[in-house]
Amino acid sequence: MKNIEIDTEYVTLGQLLKMTDIISSGGMARWFLAENDVLVNDELEHRRGRKLRNGDTVTIPENGKFCIVENLSGE
Repeated sequence: MKNIEIDTEYVTLGQLLKMTDIISSGGMARWFLAENDVLVNDELEHRRGRKLRNGDTVTIPENGKFCIVENLSGE
């Protein structure tokens, strides 16, 4: 599992897909989520605007598993 550090309260699922280079642009998020199974905390999710907060896990088959970690130091 790879940790994804965020320095905000949350990040959206669409932003996570772009941050991890699974998609190349934000506009591809809707298509990607319609064509692929994505699990957030072990539940199927298709909303690109789903808010991911500290401790949430995202599993994307064939791409990996990611854990959202809040960067408290702000670095």
